[in-house]
Amino acid sequence: MTKALEGVRVLDMTHVQSGPSATQLLAWLGADVIKLESTTGDITRKQLRDLPEVDSLYFTMLNCNKRSITLNTKTERGKEILTELIRRSDVMVENFGPGAVDRMGFPWERIQEINPRIVYASIKGFGDGPYTRFKAYEVVAQAMGGSMSTTGFEDGPPLATGAQIGDSGTGVHCVAGILAALYQRTRTGRGQRVNVAMQHAVLNLCRVKLRDQQRLAHGPLAEYPNESFGDEVPRSGNASGGGQPGWAVKCAPGGPNDYVYVIVQPVGWQPITELIGRPELAEDPEWATPEARLPKLAKMFQLIEEWSATLPKWAVLEALTAHNIPCGPILSTKEIVQDASLAANGMVVKVDHPERGTFTTVGSPLKLSDSPVDVERSPLLGEHNEEVYVGELGLDGEELRLLKANGVI
Repeated sequence: MTKALEGVRVLDMTHVQSGPSATQLLAWLGADVIKLESTTGDITRKQLRDLPEVDSLYFTMLNCNKRSITLNTKTERGKEILTELIRRSDVMVENFGPGAVDRMGFPWERIQEINPRIVYASIKGFGDGPYTRFKAYEVVAQAMGGSMSTTGFEDGPPLATGAQIGDSGTGVHCVAGILAALYQRTRTGRGQRVNVAMQHAVLNLCRVKLRDQQRLAHGPLAEYPNESFGDEVPRSGNASGGGQPGWAVKCAPGGPNDYVYVIVQPVGWQPITELIGRPELAEDPEWATPEARLPKLAKMFQLIEEWSATLPKWAVLEALTAHNIPCGPILSTKEIVQDASLAANGMVVKVDHPERGTFTTVGSPLKLSDSPVDVERSPLLGEHNEEVYVGELGLDGEELRLLKANGVI
């Protein structure tokens, strides 16, 4: 069976997380992703190692289904080879600092001359303006995109989220831009520039908080449990902040992840009152309607927690779902790795690696009926040099040997 992006060649000049997360998705969709690395390799090959002298999980979990070649683009021969790689590619992706590829001698205008059909995607920390030259990392993007100021509890400091919305979140946005540009190329015959900034991607994911910033002009946010409001959207703990109130309630035996997140819809209030042993609250005018409950959200969830704290989270889940009440247990990373349903859905995958042995990774969340994903291991550094340079670019074996001896590959 062919894959969705079969026949699309991606020149992957990315490193660390934001770029590799994007190109890994493209590889899973069937693109031929050639990861171009310096002769020393992507820095994450050696970062956060759990085993000595092998590629780290940081690298292996972000670079599956790719081929790897090495190239010193500072050399003249390296620039010539890069030119040929660009000429043969449909997509080029990079996430260097601003202007780095231009300084290599490959500004957008030059890339267009080499290959007018190429889609050239760049991930940067920020868009044009006063922040352009700032260095960006995951949590910097969260800090400047609206996430940290709205994450945490009212009386505590701003907090980072464990989800990598700045890096991998930007990678997903980049993939959307690349696919749109490839589709437009089918009509125009031309490639185009795709730019995605980490700050912008985080802000897009914080859209509802900008909604609430505007709502504040008309009074307090009733869906929030906060007692007072200023002129900025406050941190509100685990409150959903949406149309249906939610909170994480404690469960037995009281471990760090013994919680269930519960959403209280209007239709769910009556069965909840039965479960918690307070059936009279279903008809009590002080509690019967969503409007009556909004000013008492903290008390409402306290009542639910007095019940849930006596039961394990899986028992709470079973009781609530039996009444079609939206809820979910807080799953630890250990529980996720061991979750049979995630494994059955190809989301927790075991992969064999020639140097580090079997490791566990996250599979593709994109499920296409006609383009199934087989997760393959990440490449060793320069593993495909001969395959690409000799087999595809037509270099001979002797030149390949000299390129290696001279530090070009």
